[in-house]
Amino acid sequence: MFVFTEQFQVVGPRHSIVAVLGEDAILPCALVPAMNAENMELGWFRSTLSQAVFIYWNQQEQTEEQMDEYRGRTSLVKDFLSEGQASVHIHKVQVSDNGMYTCFFRHGGFYEEADLEVKVAGMGSDPQVHIEGPEEDGVRVMCKASGWFPKPQVQWRDLSGKKFPALSEAHSQDTEELFSVEATLVVRDSSVGDVTCSVLNPVLGQEKAMAIYIPEPFFPQASPWKPAFAVILTMLGLLLLGASYLSTKEHSRRMQVRQEKEHLWRLKEEEQQAKEEALKAIDQRKEAYLSAWRKAPLYADWRKEQFQAYAGITNGVAVAEVIVTTLMHLTLEDPCVFRDEKCSVLGLEGITSGRWYWEVKIENALSSRWTLGVCRKDVKRKGNYPESSQRGFWVMGKVNKSYFALTNPETWLSSVQDLFRVGVFLDYSEGEVSFYNMIDGSHIFSFPPASFSGALFPYFMIMYGDVTMTVCSKESGSEGLPEPLNNFPPLEETLSTPMEGFSSGCGVDGAPPEAESLLLP
Repeated sequence: MFVFTEQFQVVGPRHSIVAVLGEDAILPCALVPAMNAENMELGWFRSTLSQAVFIYWNQQEQTEEQMDEYRGRTSLVKDFLSEGQASVHIHKVQVSDNGMYTCFFRHGGFYEEADLEVKVAGMGSDPQVHIEGPEEDGVRVMCKASGWFPKPQVQWRDLSGKKFPALSEAHSQDTEELFSVEATLVVRDSSVGDVTCSVLNPVLGQEKAMAIYIPEPFFPQASPWKPAFAVILTMLGLLLLGASYLSTKEHSRRMQVRQEKEHLWRLKEEEQQAKEEALKAIDQRKEAYLSAWRKAPLYADWRKEQFQAYAGITNGVAVAEVIVTTLMHLTLEDPCVFRDEKCSVLGLEGITSGRWYWEVKIENALSSRWTLGVCRKDVKRKGNYPESSQRGFWVMGKVNKSYFALTNPETWLSSVQDLFRVGVFLDYSEGEVSFYNMIDGSHIFSFPPASFSGALFPYFMIMYGDVTMTVCSKESGSEGLPEPLNNFPPLEETLSTPMEGFSSGCGVDGAPPEAESLLLP
């Protein structure tokens, strides 16, 4: 377990940070209690840890994992690092900078983080207002503006400040995600005179406005025939409603008779279809058992029949005083010395073809981080190196309470329950790496098919925490396999129901199997 003399909290600003388009923004975070942060690892990220805005580690900026849109636009304000205050300076703010950020402080194995929000805002063009022409008993007026962010609000008013409801309002965005707006108003009171269109930025609370004068001759003249015409239309409407009611009543009676006949016909068809499906059910279920073993959610122990158990793991020490392996056990012995490094070992024998699997029993504390899976032998494994499928690591793992798969970006496995025994399945020719929960046989995660080249090795890594990994023996393999069924269950159960009586090579009581093991450092 880690032992720290100092722990801390990370706090961000209490309110959202307003950033004006084209200008600079500062994202501050601080340590409580205040302490020197010059030798800490600092990071600012977007929604996930793979979306790096700025990373500061080993007293210098790290650009390898930085997102392309932030390269050359960010810098660290170091003036108050010794007092536990750090800020990232974003230059020339863009619309894409709008949203949530996370600042991250880590010292050894202890870390904390805080969230902060950036609201990007920009004032666009002045509104342009013009008269389009007569509209029913009024005058149509159009207001246009462009280059605003976020979506602006439009309001019509007269000289006294009275508001008018808009007839229509349409927004659109250009390639730079800036908003344009077109709002239409119909003025029916010829005595209004001036009409003002104002466009408001809701973040900045600032607006731009333009007024237009509507002369009285623009309004259409009233016609004396309109009241009489309205009365005639009302009487015609009443007559049409009566005729429609009688017609609808007769139509409903005919439709009811027709629906009863169609219902009887459908019942006969469904009965005939059910008989035909019952005759095919047995053949379909049998075919599903024989052909569906490659589907990830299928029983894990049945899948093992298609794979060969990996046995290239023997006894030895992987990294001096850090990871110790004995009788297939892997544990972190002195984490405080190597708190900034990942400690990992490989299996002895490389895999260049075929289908292979191995099972790993895991015992870990709440505050811990580990990964396991496969990797190429030539990958970088020194210091706090990155792991992802693009760099030759096909691995999953756990950090504190959360499980993840290191795709690019990483995939968080929110629906996975606590794992105590994990099965790793490698199909070299198909380029597939899959993980299964060997307690209940359920599927955890499968990487997208890849094109492997060169030898792949079983991979085990412990970064921090009280963690022990036990590689289950080949000799004490799973018992209680589900027997092939003569009376086949429903097809849905074939593909998704977890196995009962599932067991693995680690044994029920969790004791280490009596087999020798040597992990390659």
